[in-house]
Amino acid sequence: MTVRELRATVLIGENDTWHHRPLSSEIVHRAHAAGLAGASVFHGVEGFGAGSTVHTARLLSLSEGLPVAVVIVDEAERVRAFLPELDAVIGSGLVVLDEVEVVRYGLGGRGEDGG
Repeated sequence: MTVRELRATVLIGENDTWHHRPLSSEIVHRAHAAGLAGASVFHGVEGFGAGSTVHTARLLSLSEGLPVAVVIVDEAERVRAFLPELDAVIGSGLVVLDEVEVVRYGLGGRGEDGG
């Protein structure tokens, strides 16, 4: 069975922090506390943002400030209700919202590990 939901992709840097804690971790913990269906953090190997500096993990290059994407998927209303939480912690970054078609596998429902 497939359902339409909303995906929020939060694009930040690996060095971004919130009160001395990695920002990506803060976002995941806030999403969990808000009861969202799930959040995952993906570390990029290369990218650039508003500062136009390309950061890369390639050999012989400095691997500081690599891109990080935090992906959250849930019902549209729940994701949109979470946006003020993101506004409160993101100093510099980008949030992309897009509708997605979700196919769930396994026996678990909302809030259970496995996807």
